[in-house]
Amino acid sequence: MSRGTLVLLRPVITEKSMTGTNIGKYTFAVMKDATKQEIAEAVAEAFGVDVVDVNTSTVHGKTRRLGRRIGKTQDWKKAVVTIAQGQRIDRYFAEGV
Repeated sequence: MSRGTLVLLRPVITEKSMTGTNIGKYTFAVMKDATKQEIAEAVAEAFGVDVVDVNTSTVHGKTRRLGRRIGKTQDWKKAVVTIAQGQRIDRYFAEGV
């Protein structure tokens, strides 16, 4: 069963990820239980590009403090998707997913 574009939560817009777009690597925040195959299918379906490679990593939440209380931000999963040479995702810059 395919979840489609529901696995993609949002694009990750940082200086490092924007540099990667020059060589066809786009970074997305994805659902924690999403597999590489599901991520590849979702990107191909949403943006109409050929996915060459998917690398994933879990980003652990940071410890935060508000007064005496100590909390933690949520853990999340990051996917760096490499698309075929010569292709580009224009909507990534304008509106995200």
